[in-house]
Amino acid sequence: MQKFLGIDVGGTGIKCGIVTTEGEILHQVKYNTIDIRRMPSFIDGFINIVNDLLMEFPEVQYVGIGLPGTLNKERTHTIELPNIPELKDVNLMDQLNSAFPEHTFNLENDANAAALGEFHYSKEDMPGNLMFVTLGTGVGGAAIIDGKIFKGGDGNSMEIGHMMSEDGKRLEELIGKKGIYSLVHNRLGFYAERTKLYGEEMINTRLMIELAHAGDPLVLEVYEKVGTLLGENLVSLVRVLDIKNILLGGGISASFEFLGPKMLEIMQKNLSPYYTRSLVLKKASLGNEAGILGAASLCFDPAAVKSIAVEKNRL
Repeated sequence: MQKFLGIDVGGTGIKCGIVTTEGEILHQVKYNTIDIRRMPSFIDGFINIVNDLLMEFPEVQYVGIGLPGTLNKERTHTIELPNIPELKDVNLMDQLNSAFPEHTFNLENDANAAALGEFHYSKEDMPGNLMFVTLGTGVGGAAIIDGKIFKGGDGNSMEIGHMMSEDGKRLEELIGKKGIYSLVHNRLGFYAERTKLYGEEMINTRLMIELAHAGDPLVLEVYEKVGTLLGENLVSLVRVLDIKNILLGGGISASFEFLGPKMLEIMQKNLSPYYTRSLVLKKASLGNEAGILGAASLCFDPAAVKSIAVEKNRL
């Protein structure tokens, strides 16, 4: 049984997993990105993580890494990683090859990697064309067209979090994690004692979802706003890419039942029947494992993965 190391690098955490070709995660560990950033060298800290895992699993030869930002077309250099500035303009592939000459590394944007994870390993049949939106620390996007990641002219398409939105701000500023918390704080005074969030020093996604289920008016208004802004963004993307299957992933996707209806309402209102009659909007199925699985899938032939998936569905 062949094993691969998949690494999902995020602004909050670095998630690593030993993955089989069939998509089984045999071992999983998470490191705090902040702890690595506090080290004298982020690169050295990251290489130490990789080294520890390869020492523990010497049978692993291939490593896939998802990174939260732009990469060069050849997937050897990082360009811009706003949440990890220490990795800006780094020849990461050269550093990794020098440290581990006996291993093979594959780099990809983290949203692209997560989309591949869903495409190859989703618990449901995936179409050949789909859009993947990830909501977490930031807002990311990916598109798969005819079974392949759409990279754009120079390799960095689908940076949807940086598209302009309301009040001259980028979408990520408005509905990334910090943006959502700002929406809450800006509305607290209007709800006084009507919301249980009033007076909370620490607001988090889990608490907001619990209160949304309880009908908290402030939380429901915030989620409606997020759904509206994201729905408007997706109207443009559907028109440009002509893709009608959309998956919502990332940590904040846990609130999909509150975001989805407004998103769908906005899209159905602003798209013609050509798009809406086959429009599918749903929560991604792999949750937090999509990034690790997608990173691992960079290591092998996608056609082989598809044939495995087809065979599994026949059993």
